[in-house]
Amino acid sequence: MRLLLGFFFCLMLWGCSSGTTGGNNYQVTGVAISGKLLDGTLPVVGAHVYLLAVGAAGYGSASVSLLDSSSTGHSDTAGTYVLTAQDGSFTLPGYYTCTSATDLYLYASGGNSGLGENSAAGQMATLGACPALGTTVAPIVIDEATTVAAAFALAGFATDALHISSSGTPLAMIGVANAFTNASNLASTTTGLALTALASSGATVPQGTIDTLANILASCIHSSGPGSEQCLNLFADVQGGSTPPVDTATAMIDIAHSPAANVPALYALQAFADPFVPFLTSVPSEFSLGIVFTGGGLNSPTSMAVDGAGNVWVVDEENSAVTEISSAGAFLSGANGYPAGLVAPGPIAIDTEGNAWIGNYAAYAPGGGSVVELSSSGSVLSGANGYAGGGIRSPNGLALDAANHIWVANFFTSTVTELSSTGQVLSGPSGFVGGGLNEPSFLAIDASGNAWVANNSFGITEFSNSGAALSGTTGYTAPGFYGGSALAVDSHGDIWVTDPGGNAQVSKLSPAGVVLSGSGYTGGGINNGTSYGGGYTIAIDGAGNAWIPLSQGTSVVELSNSGSVMSGTMGYGGGLEQAPLAIAIDGSGDVWVSSEQYERNTDYFRVTEMIGIATPVVTPLQAGVKDNSIGSRP
Repeated sequence: MRLLLGFFFCLMLWGCSSGTTGGNNYQVTGVAISGKLLDGTLPVVGAHVYLLAVGAAGYGSASVSLLDSSSTGHSDTAGTYVLTAQDGSFTLPGYYTCTSATDLYLYASGGNSGLGENSAAGQMATLGACPALGTTVAPIVIDEATTVAAAFALAGFATDALHISSSGTPLAMIGVANAFTNASNLASTTTGLALTALASSGATVPQGTIDTLANILASCIHSSGPGSEQCLNLFADVQGGSTPPVDTATAMIDIAHSPAANVPALYALQAFADPFVPFLTSVPSEFSLGIVFTGGGLNSPTSMAVDGAGNVWVVDEENSAVTEISSAGAFLSGANGYPAGLVAPGPIAIDTEGNAWIGNYAAYAPGGGSVVELSSSGSVLSGANGYAGGGIRSPNGLALDAANHIWVANFFTSTVTELSSTGQVLSGPSGFVGGGLNEPSFLAIDASGNAWVANNSFGITEFSNSGAALSGTTGYTAPGFYGGSALAVDSHGDIWVTDPGGNAQVSKLSPAGVVLSGSGYTGGGINNGTSYGGGYTIAIDGAGNAWIPLSQGTSVVELSNSGSVMSGTMGYGGGLEQAPLAIAIDGSGDVWVSSEQYERNTDYFRVTEMIGIATPVVTPLQAGVKDNSIGSRP
């Protein structure tokens, strides 16, 4: 009764929304939010605390201030705010309106943690979906650790702390919601501390790196202000934005955008008495935050793909199964993955219905291979033996076109097979041939519906959507290019190819097959002087940047669309071990990498989710093919 009376009082006095629901998108007003703002363990007094919603007016647009200025009596150019008390506490009144599709975060600016008012102090904490009317929001701690978590998780949508936004499309909203979950997987807003593991899966969280980054922020926040040596050095050392940051929350967003930039200088900013422990005791090569998954059937993870919900599907060669990891970090496929009747499974692709298509390599099995279809819940849809015929033999590459047809690259027969969505052979009894096709190893579809195939032996083959060879008799070639391991298509229709041979490199071709990469891109560890240094897979993010795992190393390289190295001299290695193999990027900007390495005393079988270091991209890949949004932000 009290809640009902209070709600009607809100309606009469403030003109609030009715609080009624419309389908699953309720609109609410009246949920108060309280918490405490801390610098380490010290209260921050007199800071401005804002309630902000992620914008939906386009990438780069401003976040939306939600509080009613008449309810707090305080507002400025950033929006309406409340002030923190002597103990750092604050309460946001329930005079705001939002819907269930809106994700909210708290931003705190300024305040005094003991050395004077500091306008350079900026901290964040994620709240998540707009709380439903009548619910209670647990008190929230905002501190340096929650700021690190929010900055990395939301980096793909953030320009600075006050400009976090997306296009507002359904896929973009899924990506934003998943990013908020990622933030809660890095640090707790109940305790203000970095996590060590995920309760849902046991995946390990990089607590030491989060604490180190939190301590770097604390050096500026617990100082005399923007003119202090600590703040001046912090803002000078970060790289990642078009202009230097003016507050610590934006500085951390910039670090998330470029986690390999000026790492030694940033590491040195930590104070003598750091408030967050345990922290890294030596300078890392970079600051990426990798959540590491083991178990769940990951006995020998190889290829992987992301569906429209942000769930990651991982093919496990040794276990002959498929493991599905939710966007929240839980194993959806049980302890051993989905049993799918596979024999040495290979490539995987996800369709827009959420179904998974897997190439059943089965080189020495009767029939020599097939394609298996799983439903979004892991049930086999392709019968006991999968879809076969049409020349399918040891499928090494697989992709889906806009018509829901499945294209399969057959390694041993050097053919390409096209299947309908029901498994009917569309490419004749032996498949498509020609165009320089020779031991095909990977396949991708461009926006025109043409199929591009990387040949293990030499060159790149292109087929029209009707199966006609478009790449001449020997295929497209590039200087220094010996054989393609994998390829991917970007938003310009350009084709990126990895060559992991003795002269490891990455090449880029135009849609007409013209070489755009000169003698090849080799920086950042791609050509490390060893055979197969360049990696077996490649992924394109929403900014058109290329991501390559170094199969003979322990890191991932990021190249700009023009081929410049963006990941430093060592690449990004947060959470990776030996032999990163397959890579995929999701709609939140997370980079997923599988690792498979056998050693005498240790076997490295893991999947690592590096949070927020890429630009979000449309998933699954077939959605980009259908909507002409390949390699674009959702």
